[in-house]
Amino acid sequence: MDLAHLNDRGLVLVGCGRMGGALLRGWLGRGLAPGAVHVIDPNAPGWLAARGVKTDGPMPTDPAVLVLAVKPQMMGDVLPQLVAAGQGGTLILSVAAGVTLGTYQRAFPGAAIVRAMPNTPAAIGQGISAIVGNDRAGPAEMDLAETLMGAVGRVVRLEDEAQMDAVTAVSGSGPAYVFHLIETLAAAGEAEGLPAALALDLARATVAGAGALAVAEDEDPARLREAVTSPNGTTAAGLVHLMDAETGLPPLIRRTVAAAAARGRELGA
Repeated sequence: MDLAHLNDRGLVLVGCGRMGGALLRGWLGRGLAPGAVHVIDPNAPGWLAARGVKTDGPMPTDPAVLVLAVKPQMMGDVLPQLVAAGQGGTLILSVAAGVTLGTYQRAFPGAAIVRAMPNTPAAIGQGISAIVGNDRAGPAEMDLAETLMGAVGRVVRLEDEAQMDAVTAVSGSGPAYVFHLIETLAAAGEAEGLPAALALDLARATVAGAGALAVAEDEDPARLREAVTSPNGTTAAGLVHLMDAETGLPPLIRRTVAAAAARGRELGA
């Protein structure tokens, strides 16, 4: 679905950093007219003006969508400045971690509000986003939110906002865990005698290829792991350490995700 139907009322984007910028590029590619977009960002990137996106002048008071793409720590200062833009049937769409629907409902009483949690692969159109709406967000508003987030990758819908902290901990923060895996795999290869550049190249391509295979096969990852693992072979020898129930990856990842989810709940408190 293109977004040309938003061109009459327009869209306000608050924050145009990495995520906001990725979203905007996706929307423009799907038919949203540059002139229908108003960006609020004190450090707005130069490419906006070059594309015809508005970055100054009065903010529209009745946009079709108001997208909040600032860091959660900034939300308390930003929301009071936006109350006028959240009236008259405007959909409020937030991509900030931790900030709850209740917080937005206090700022925009009566508005349809959708929280979304995308992740950084959205920058190349390979992200995955989870969305959940308040009681005012009906089928039309949820469909619109899904279309907007679908411009940068897949979209899933949550049954309950309480699931959002776990989503943030798994897919929102997950790319950082994977990047660190690449770092550590490359460092281990270097320790075994590989040149640093070659070890990094091997680690990066291996993680990217394995991820692509996991998506393409759409199969239980345990089966994919077993297919690589010959009895008493090299992979099996490594997995003895990686899969250790006390010191291996399972308890480490469990603690990692739990810590990230707990922090998400703290941000929303």
